[in-house]
Amino acid sequence: MKEPLISVLMGIYNCADTLEEAVQCIIKQTYTNWELILCDDCSTDRTLQIAETLAKRDKRIIVLKNKKNLTLAPTLNRCLQIARGKYVARMDGDDLCATERFEKELKFLEEHPEYALVSCQMNLFDDDGVYRTIVHPSNPDKEGWVRKSQFCHAGCMIRTEVLRELNGYSESSTRKRVEDYDLWVRMYAKGYIGYNLQEALYDMRDDRNALHRRTYQNRINEARVKYNACKELKLKKRYYIWIISPILKWLTPSFFYKMMHKKGNENRRKK
Repeated sequence: MKEPLISVLMGIYNCADTLEEAVQCIIKQTYTNWELILCDDCSTDRTLQIAETLAKRDKRIIVLKNKKNLTLAPTLNRCLQIARGKYVARMDGDDLCATERFEKELKFLEEHPEYALVSCQMNLFDDDGVYRTIVHPSNPDKEGWVRKSQFCHAGCMIRTEVLRELNGYSESSTRKRVEDYDLWVRMYAKGYIGYNLQEALYDMRDDRNALHRRTYQNRINEARVKYNACKELKLKKRYYIWIISPILKWLTPSFFYKMMHKKGNENRRKK
């Protein structure tokens, strides 16, 4: 069997109802030279059994199991340790993606060696269908990082050597729920850049009523990453005001927060 060009990393936890559908999105990709590394983080439902059944059907699927619950970042790092591909792609166990996603992202990275990462636009959906599209600029500038993360993490593809040079995802408790945001900031601080394809190739399953669910501690962690962005990217002092924005979001009433998200997304689509 030839070496896979793409290693897909998927940390799985209690996603028995959606895992097979997510994996089928990978199996149906138009680009087929990949390996899928599933790592179960001590699920309490049938997630592990489903993963093992899928692996028996397709030799490209590898299943790992944590001895104790580690959370997402250490789980992804464990997958990264055994990844053989030149590129690492991400996918979550309750999401979907377009069948041509790998083909398009791989083509971009192969044709543009100056980029370390490529991602795409992302649809949010629930049982009633798609209710929002997350829009990111093609070429994020360094000033944008203090405002928010500039890439769809689960829909990205990154050069494996770059991800390993950055030592993968931070496992610090101060980066919990913002592991991806922290990774991108560290990547840009090292001089690497990424690109967003202007197509929605990834669908994230997300409860539209849970937009305001991040805890106070999650928001503090986000503020820490913003501070790090200002410092490591050597931004001007005026950008430091963005550091307090996560706390303001936590204090903002849910209905107003949702309204501002919707308005901001509409404005970005018009540009």
